Amino acid sequence: MRKLLITGLLLGGLLGHAATAQTDYPTLGQVSQRLQKLSGNAAVELKTLTKTVGGKDIQVLKVGTGNKDQKPAIAVVGGVEGFHVLSVELALQFAEKLVAEHSETLEHTTFYIFPNMSPDAYEQYHAALKYERRGNAVPADHDRDGKQNDNGYSDLNGDGLITWMRVEDPMGDWMVSKEDERVLVKADRSKGEAGKYLVFKESKDDDKDGSFGEDLKEGIAFNKSLTYKFPVFEPLAGDIAVSQLESRAMLDYLFEQWNIFAFVTFSPANNLSSPLKYNASDARKRVVTSILEKDQAINAMVSELYNKTVPAKAFQQTNQGTDGDFFQWAYFHFARLSFSTPGYWTPEYKGKTNAEANYLAWADSLGWDSFVPWTEINHPDFPNRKVEVGGVKPFVMVNPPFEKVGEIVEQHTDFILKLAAMQPKLEFHNLKTESLGNGLTRVSVDLFNNSPLPTHSQMGERSRWLRKVRVDIDVAPEKLISGDKITLEDSLGAYQKVTYSWIVRGTGNVTIKAGAAHTGFATQTVKL
Repeated sequence: MRKLLITGLLLGGLLGHAATAQTDYPTLGQVSQRLQKLSGNAAVELKTLTKTVGGKDIQVLKVGTGNKDQKPAIAVVGGVEGFHVLSVELALQFAEKLVAEHSETLEHTTFYIFPNMSPDAYEQYHAALKYERRGNAVPADHDRDGKQNDNGYSDLNGDGLITWMRVEDPMGDWMVSKEDERVLVKADRSKGEAGKYLVFKESKDDDKDGSFGEDLKEGIAFNKSLTYKFPVFEPLAGDIAVSQLESRAMLDYLFEQWNIFAFVTFSPANNLSSPLKYNASDARKRVVTSILEKDQAINAMVSELYNKTVPAKAFQQTNQGTDGDFFQWAYFHFARLSFSTPGYWTPEYKGKTNAEANYLAWADSLGWDSFVPWTEINHPDFPNRKVEVGGVKPFVMVNPPFEKVGEIVEQHTDFILKLAAMQPKLEFHNLKTESLGNGLTRVSVDLFNNSPLPTHSQMGERSRWLRKVRVDIDVAPEKLISGDKITLEDSLGAYQKVTYSWIVRGTGNVTIKAGAAHTGFATQTVKL
């Protein structure tokens, strides 16, 4: 009886766990619950920075031990694009694994984790009408016709998904792909190809201006509204950079965190599978638009580490940043090392050259239901013409099925921890004291950056935004006969040393301290 009782309890526990196991990307409510649970850990501080116009929290986790703001830090950012629901889960699970399994890392490194910067848009994933939304809940007039959000998407076939519609038209620009008859591609008239279709997102011309889905029922996209190459007058960007509550609150917070030396952003941009390229002429411009040469070398080194840690090979991963995005802002305007990855890609499959055809071939091989068959409908704006609705389902090309997420999290947690292990590390070596007589002592020591990363990005040096390394000797000015009481170093390169020497009068102990918030601090006590 006792054995049966124990077996029953164990089985019940397992079944209960299975019943509550996560099977899909979390709702905003589930995200909030997990953040609250994390905040109960002594190493975690949860802070709400602001609420969006849609009433959703913008939050940050500060994870570390001791004086968190005086240790080198990495900022991990999810949800910069609302449709990239994987990114939120990657940031959230990274925080959970960090606290549960890697507490030793917190002794040396602080992490600022922003799990979801686009909660208004993220919510669309769980809405009755699913579409890949980018904008927040702010009313906006994207087509500048004097009316806000008056021509969004329409669910024309009633399946709860926004896909595409194709209209037969001999003057159209689109034709059926030779690689997959479900896919449409632009006709290349230079090769004698004739178009057969007009193609639009699933919508109607509600405002009767001849355009479709051009004034979406959503506001400003976080990842299109930052200051670097701000896309003026473009839909979803807003009229002014950093005009939204969430972007302003995040940047205000970051400008107080002097200890951040690197960013890892989960977004469609990717400089980890393949590093950015240095362009000398663009790097010399007054407004710099190329990664600087020394930083490109760092990007290449970190990219190599990433590819060893995350072995999946991407298909046509050419997006290395878009105008107004966060990833580029963090480097060009905030002067930190900035890395970005989608976290997940469709692999190259059966030699396909078109991204949709490649994805569908791969999804078919796995038995995934990823396509809405083209189905004819009656469209009020195209009477007596053949209109069909269909296409790849929203979200599936950038977000894997949830059961795949665990492995992706493991790999990216491993990568971020390896990046943290590379952080600048200042150490004192070769301390020497020499008595010169008459109560004088010469003190000399080497300050060494024991890291493959420099203390400052080249952009940080150029912009003079990052704080310099400060070296102090704790001795009264009248007792310091030679040498500077305070020395500032612009940067220490990878594995670089700098030698200091002072002549001090008197006896007892003096302390030498060197560092900055983003490099950490080294101290050395000297007996005269």
